[in-house]
Parts: sequence; C-alpha cells; structure tokens
Amino acid sequence: MKQTEAATHGRRAVIELREKILSGELQGGMRLFEVPLAELLQISRTPVREAMSRLVEEGLLDRLPNGGFIVRRFHVSDVVDSIELRGVVEGMSARLAAERGARPEAMAAIKRTLAQLDACFGSQFDEVDFDAYSDLNQLFHQQMAALSGSEIVRREVERVSALPFASPSAFLPGRMNLTVFRRSLWTGQEQHKAMVSAVELREGARAEAIAREHARTARHNLEYILNEDPSLLEQVKALALIQG
Repeated sequence: MKQTEAATHGRRAVIELREKILSGELQGGMRLFEVPLAELLQISRTPVREAMSRLVEEGLLDRLPNGGFIVRRFHVSDVVDSIELRGVVEGMSARLAAERGARPEAMAAIKRTLAQLDACFGSQFDEVDFDAYSDLNQLFHQQMAALSGSEIVRREVERVSALPFASPSAFLPGRMNLTVFRRSLWTGQEQHKAMVSAVELREGARAEAIAREHARTARHNLEYILNEDPSLLEQVKALALIQG
C-alpha cells in the first residue's frame, strides 16, 4: 500500500471509529478487535491499529494489559473536568490575544463569523439553523484560539477540544430541542461577541473570564439533560458512555 493511501485509510479509520463510539454504536466497556473492525471499515489491520492508538490519546479507548483495546466509560466528573480544562486553555488563549494584540485581518475574519452566527437565528423563537450554527461555532473557537498568536497555545486548544465531550459543540441541542436550549444559544453568541470586544479593547482579564464562563455553557446543558430532562439522554447518544 502506498504511503499516501495508508495515511488516508488511517485518517478515515480514526474519524469513523470516533463517530461509532460517540454515537453509541460501539458502547462503553466493549472490547475491540482489529480483524472485525478492519472488515467493517474495509481496510487493512494496520490503519485500524493506528487509529485505535490515536483514540487512546484522545481518551476514548483504553489499552488492555494483555493487548487489545476497550471503549472507555466515563463518570460525569470526567466530562466536567474536560469542559473545565477547555475553559482554562481557551481563557489563556483569549487573554494572550488581548494582551499581545490580534492582527487586523484576523479580527476582521472572526467578526465575519460573528455576523454569520447572528444570521443563524430567525425571527421565530425556535427558528435556528442548527447545522450552520454548529459548524460556525466550531470555526469561531478555532479563530479565537489563533488570535493568541501562539502556535503552541493554538495546538493545545485543539488538543483539549478533542477530549471526549470537550468540544465547543458537544452539548449543543439537536433540532428537536431548540426551544428548550435556545436561550443557551443566544447566551453563547453574546459571549462570543463579548470575547471579541475584550480582545479588541486589549482587556486581557475580561477576555479570559468570559472565555472560561463560556465553556461552562456545555456543562450547564449537560446538567440540564441529566437532572431536568433525562428523556434527552436517548437523543444525545454519546451520553451512553457516561456512568454514574
């Protein structure tokens, strides 16, 4: 197999296995075997093995002492810690962006993203283009991390955001529950604007505080699902990985 082809298969294996775990198709506690997975993905065992090693780094799989891999189960405290860690790193990134000053073209780009996010909200209470909002929300966070001017910090934000359940869009509501969660979407968008404003005004402490509070939106949504409306558990399949 050519090197480029092997790399392509490896990336596809990581993406597909990650999706199968987070969708609940591969359940927590399940042991994974290379041969069946290679047959399922229609690729060789080598990229499957490499993909599972990558997912160990992301925290979705554990290595077994006698060889092989198992899908991790998580406690609620693990999820909360992942969210809080993202808030710390993103807060540092926002503070550095404010203190060092962001490039004008980068500020212009993130403001365009803010305008596009605003356009996701319609005039009706439950009228939200959720798919567009989710994609643009992810883009906003990537752009905010880049504003720090530090490649090290940007990479760390990317790494932390890849932790299980720590993605900025991890607990955004699905289309069926926009009425319940619409307020959190609006609050999140106002926090986006406040972060950009703080960076532009060179207010480092304020930018950091807003970014850290913003990360807690995911925690609030998680707590609502677990404590106020457990019926939503079936609609957020990744929550099947959480125990306790």
